[in-house]
Amino acid sequence: MQKQPLPAAATPAIARPQIDAATTETWTVLPGLADAGLIILCDHAGNALPPGYGTLGLAEAQLQRHIAYDIGAAAITRQLSARLGVPAVMTHYSRLLIDPNRGADDPTLIMRLSDGAVVPGNRHLTPEERQTRIDRYYRPYHDTVADVVRSCVATGVPPAILSIHSFTESWKATPRPWHASILWDRDPRLAQPMLDALYAEGDLIVGDNQPYHGGLEGDTMWTHGTGNGLAHCIIEVRQDLIRDEAGQTAWAKRLARLLRSLLDRPDLQLRGLGAKQEPLRAQNRTKGTTMSHDPKSDIELEAAAYRRLVAHLRTRSDVQNIDLMNLAGFCRNCLSNWYQEAASAKGQTITKDQARELVYGMPYKEWQAKYQADASAEQKAKFDTTKPHDH
Repeated sequence: MQKQPLPAAATPAIARPQIDAATTETWTVLPGLADAGLIILCDHAGNALPPGYGTLGLAEAQLQRHIAYDIGAAAITRQLSARLGVPAVMTHYSRLLIDPNRGADDPTLIMRLSDGAVVPGNRHLTPEERQTRIDRYYRPYHDTVADVVRSCVATGVPPAILSIHSFTESWKATPRPWHASILWDRDPRLAQPMLDALYAEGDLIVGDNQPYHGGLEGDTMWTHGTGNGLAHCIIEVRQDLIRDEAGQTAWAKRLARLLRSLLDRPDLQLRGLGAKQEPLRAQNRTKGTTMSHDPKSDIELEAAAYRRLVAHLRTRSDVQNIDLMNLAGFCRNCLSNWYQEAASAKGQTITKDQARELVYGMPYKEWQAKYQADASAEQKAKFDTTKPHDH
């Protein structure tokens, strides 16, 4: 009887490193491959509030608005994580409690007024309560993101970071034409390929740093992307497209397809440099120039620069607001709006007319009568083309 050869021993599969699922009161980690080359974040995933905070004094309907969370973003994050097999980190609580996508010293970290809604529970915030929210609901999320980033970098495949957000379909009754937008600051490694891929779809109006800009010192991408030398960007999807399950699934499928193709391209350096960078406040912003490490001194310098800007604009009454908008995307009215928003974030009440008078150096109507000229057809056409995002 002829002996049959024994079957060859099967080569054991090498297990790839994983990021395990986890959840706490303030955040959830969705599982995925640590060496997949991508981490997904969702800073404004939920609209819940912790026990004891009620609704922060708001009507329940206000918590269903964009001021409380990014509508549709959580569902897209969950589906993308599952479809691509990559880890994701999501918040639980409303951005009205505290906004994870802000620096801890940002005046809009805890909003007292958001898109016309006064937040009673934030109106008389004590320093102790502010610190409590930072310690309990802000730092744990960022510590977890940092842990996931470290675990992924340790595999030898530093990940790109994609943050999922959504924006309203109109602002102050002005429709927003973009179906989706990519927000980024100085690192084009993920942002530009994402823009190119979305443009190539052929059926989308795509915003490049519209309706917001991706350069915000202290935000999530600045902290975990720029600060770690990792490729990163934010994708914003218009909320009317992803309010229901069908829209969320359609966009998750589209983004998964595009991301999968980008991650598979060897010519794209999406897997990061893996080189730790110092936070920008401690870096030289310009070669040969050192910045102060004293936050109070930095604020004083920034305030002096703002005053110089306002003074300069007052001397250049020949420059029209529409010219500023067309060339730089902001104007005197933007400055006054930002001043008013900063005051509101500090619990101070200032009217739009008061804020404008501070910038213009006179009542706005008086400035218009003295200096504002009728916009030309060319100026109007350029304004309609550029669609400045602060108006």
